[in-house]
Amino acid sequence: MPKKDSLTTKDALLAAAREEFAEHGVAGARVDRIAQRAGVNKERIYGYFGNKDKLFDAVIQVALDEFAAITPQPGEDPVEYVGHLFDYYQEHPDLLRLLTWEGLHVRPGALPEQEWRVERCRKAVASLAARMDREPSPEVGRTLLTLKGMAMMPMVMPQLAEILVGGRMDDPESIAAMREHVMAFARTALRDTDGNDVNPSR
Repeated sequence: MPKKDSLTTKDALLAAAREEFAEHGVAGARVDRIAQRAGVNKERIYGYFGNKDKLFDAVIQVALDEFAAITPQPGEDPVEYVGHLFDYYQEHPDLLRLLTWEGLHVRPGALPEQEWRVERCRKAVASLAARMDREPSPEVGRTLLTLKGMAMMPMVMPQLAEILVGGRMDDPESIAAMREHVMAFARTALRDTDGNDVNPSR
């Protein structure tokens, strides 16, 4: 079993790395700054994680584990799911920044050691498919991706949102109005071709 001080050091490195990566991305992050933030020698980073890319992957996993721990499955209530995502992304901008930097950090092939993430996404697609009375499929996956995109876009591109909407995205009234809008949009989009709502009130 790891010693308590080892766990503390590792947690401190992950917390420091999360701040550094969110601010500077993978390419711009510096190992020496991460070590300085954590108050340890930078050699500890290589000892725990191997290299900067693996440290970034560990940070992403921690951030997504925290997200998953309090996020319902989309099939429970797809519209409320969109509202939940909107709230989480609004309250945790570092997660969006990390995911954006990950998308910009080109690496060949599949993401390393990411089967946990693939399985989590499969469960989410299966959950939404069951709610829609369908089998899991690429189409359901596209629907889920679109729901996620609607929830995060105002925070990912706040300047564009402010230009289009005419209100600042740090203003509580603007945030509340945008949240209601994306949920209403999701509710409409989730109606099937016969006009039946796949997200009836419970």
